[in-house]
Amino acid sequence: MKSRYRWFVVATFFIFMLLHQSDKLLIGTLTPNIMETFGISMTQMGAISTGALIVGALFYPIWGYLYDRYARAKLLALASLLWGATTWLNAIAPTYRSFLITRASTGIDDSSYPGIYSLIADYFSPNKRGRVYGLLQLAMPLGFLVGMALALALRDTIGWRAVFYITGTLGVLLAAVIFFGVKEPQRGHSEPELADVEMSTTYRFSWPVALGLFKKRTMRLLFLQGFFGVFPWNVINFWFFTFLEKERGYEGNALYVTMAAAVLVLAAGYPVGGALGDALFKRTPRGRAIVATIGVLMGAILMVLTLSVPAENQTLFLILLAATAFFIPFAGPNLVSTVSDVTLPEVRSTAISIQYLIESIGAALAPLMAGYIADRSSLGTAILSINTVAWLICGVIYLGVIFIIPRDIDALRHEMQERADYERSLAGEAFPS
Repeated sequence: MKSRYRWFVVATFFIFMLLHQSDKLLIGTLTPNIMETFGISMTQMGAISTGALIVGALFYPIWGYLYDRYARAKLLALASLLWGATTWLNAIAPTYRSFLITRASTGIDDSSYPGIYSLIADYFSPNKRGRVYGLLQLAMPLGFLVGMALALALRDTIGWRAVFYITGTLGVLLAAVIFFGVKEPQRGHSEPELADVEMSTTYRFSWPVALGLFKKRTMRLLFLQGFFGVFPWNVINFWFFTFLEKERGYEGNALYVTMAAAVLVLAAGYPVGGALGDALFKRTPRGRAIVATIGVLMGAILMVLTLSVPAENQTLFLILLAATAFFIPFAGPNLVSTVSDVTLPEVRSTAISIQYLIESIGAALAPLMAGYIADRSSLGTAILSINTVAWLICGVIYLGVIFIIPRDIDALRHEMQERADYERSLAGEAFPS
């Protein structure tokens, strides 16, 4: 596969994720306008987001199965088309009930990302995947900023429905680009053992192989880590604005500058963490887990230091908050890369889907737990206790991954070599000495 074309595929999915995240997250900024249109309470508005999260969680295993059984590129084009169509339906909903239903339907495409990661794994060799995943995941925090800017600029001029028409149209246009522009790579082609082998056998999803994911010790630890690993991000995403405003006295420009700076630094952490994981992975199979461990433990230490800064010292608080934000994403690209390092190509979408399904359960619980603690103490206590405990638990789990992962990587490499030898035997070629 030509290098230039591979990066066209990466750019296409980067734009897809950037605009999709913008569409997904701009509803937060449009909330006051939507509530005014339908005359609804905050509880009713909260139900709108909850519905989409539930639908998205339910569709993770469905997307994972479909990606591993059928052409991922065409299914991703379908996901983009569904994004556009459901957003249009959401824009024209005349009543609260219809808006609730159509907004929930937007969750169908929210769980489509595992196909992207699986497909990219077949375009890039193992020692390059971390930086590519990090670059793709950079689109998520940038999408938050783009969505917020788009909503703030247009909601009072063209209305919130028109904003949804714009983002929905972008989804339909990207569906056409993906359908006609992205080719389906052969599963496993980028594995070192198969790179120069002409594959005649097609490997697709099978239940025994999929169930075998739970037998891999690395995957069991990653699944467990996924439940706790999303607690900090979701607590910060849901409560940090309120914490700055209510408990630290931020307002106006100071509030937005602080959050924007933190999000931008956080965005930089994704590609840096992915690149560091790749670099260390070239030296040791434990490399990605080491970088992920550093990320979560540094996040815990820096969060303690950040929240101990007096409220009046906004400069030091911003510096430490930015440092914390930089380390938070280190685990993200390395986790997805590690899944690819230990799973067979035909079940990688399923593996990532299970990972994200478990994460979505943690994501749903985290804001509720923080609210419960805050009601009995303070938001600062809730954020500090949940984040530090979750990161410390993840640090311990990643230490376990560091210890056991070489065996699971060796098992995958052995399986890939057996497939390569089998294909050579079919072609009548001699095995490499």
